[in-house]
Amino acid sequence: MSMFNPLRRLRKRWKSFWSVNWLKTYYFNLKKFPLATALQLPVYIYGNYKLTNISGDVKIEGPIKRAMIGIGHPFEAQTRSRGVGEIVIVGTVVFKGYFHFGKDVYFQVGSGAYCEMGNFSCLGSQTVFICKEEIILGDYVRIAYETQLLDSIFHQLIDLTTDTKKPITAPIHIGNYNWIGNRSTIMKGTTTPDHCIIGSNSLCNKDYKHLGNHILIGGIPAKLLKTDIARDWKGEQHIFDSLLRHS
Repeated sequence: MSMFNPLRRLRKRWKSFWSVNWLKTYYFNLKKFPLATALQLPVYIYGNYKLTNISGDVKIEGPIKRAMIGIGHPFEAQTRSRGVGEIVIVGTVVFKGYFHFGKDVYFQVGSGAYCEMGNFSCLGSQTVFICKEEIILGDYVRIAYETQLLDSIFHQLIDLTTDTKKPITAPIHIGNYNWIGNRSTIMKGTTTPDHCIIGSNSLCNKDYKHLGNHILIGGIPAKLLKTDIARDWKGEQHIFDSLLRHS
């Protein structure tokens, strides 16, 4: 069987090569970075992502590596895309290192908004990410599929008792080593501590840092479910190492 291993590796590399949308990859890099950086191709775009508006600023802090940022990157079990992935960057996005967008993510950073993406963090497939003011993700933030991060309620609310307008936006700050379960909603004003797990189908809308690190929260709205618990990040280090090898 060993005689077929080189053929398997060649087939895998060939398949990986053609999974990249090279036209949009070169366009994005040349459009957003100085030439010396762009030619290193730090951003790969996979599949048919729509680049609706990328007139904003995209910055990478740290050493530049090829394919360190993957948009539509096939890092999950799901192998097929609906072809509805869309990127809107009018404000500022800062990548602190390696970052991956899954398939069919809607990603919007509005005018004047600031977004910071931590090293080795990711957005799972079919995530909706809308930043109107500020969203900051720490390092090693894993956001599962069909999750929503919205720092705006989009429409004005008025307190009829005091005749005052409620804030439409508020920053979202997600701590380091956070794991956000699938189909959760992270609303404006959410702040989480380091080493926080958010259960699936949860709604977060406030500051949870006072609960301390190594916690599990969940529910609608989210509340403390368990303390002294953490994802086995060290045990999964081989996954992150694999991303490095394939970049």
